[in-house]
Amino acid sequence: MSDHHTPEHTSLIKTPKQLVIVVLLSFIVPVTVIIMLAQLAMDGKRKPEATATSEEAVAKRLKPAGSVVVDPNAPAPVAAAVVAVAAPGAAAPAATGGDAAKGKSVYDAACMACHAAGVAGAPKTGDKAAWAPRLKTGKDALYTAALKGKGAMPAKGGNVSLSDGDVKAAVDYLIGLAK
Repeated sequence: MSDHHTPEHTSLIKTPKQLVIVVLLSFIVPVTVIIMLAQLAMDGKRKPEATATSEEAVAKRLKPAGSVVVDPNAPAPVAAAVVAVAAPGAAAPAATGGDAAKGKSVYDAACMACHAAGVAGAPKTGDKAAWAPRLKTGKDALYTAALKGKGAMPAKGGNVSLSDGDVKAAVDYLIGLAK
């Protein structure tokens, strides 16, 4: 048999000092490379004069996404004419000046959505038969129902920002159409 002799494995690290240097470098070099790469990636995204807490940066983040620009050469807008259309056979509401106009505008904004179509049992605008039993209860009962809500109808027709006078004007408008 032939004597096959393999050389022993020799280490590159021969002293404890070399071992300490290799261990330290194995931690320091990757951490340094990671930090340098992170700074390189962040340099394009951060400006030294606009940090996240500066007043300019906060104002920029809070700025509206858009703005309205009005052409000074454009003609002035024309106000749309409000035309009252009464249901066939329905009497027009009694005109009492500003209250009738206010009542109609409140009706159009808050009440019409349900009362025009009779949604959720709401009496239809101008339907004398549906309004007759309610009219018998009196204006005060109708005002209370409109102001505080009744059944599926929310208080003030769902627009709690309306004044009591505005709601009463809308009730008067509806009563005028139902008589």
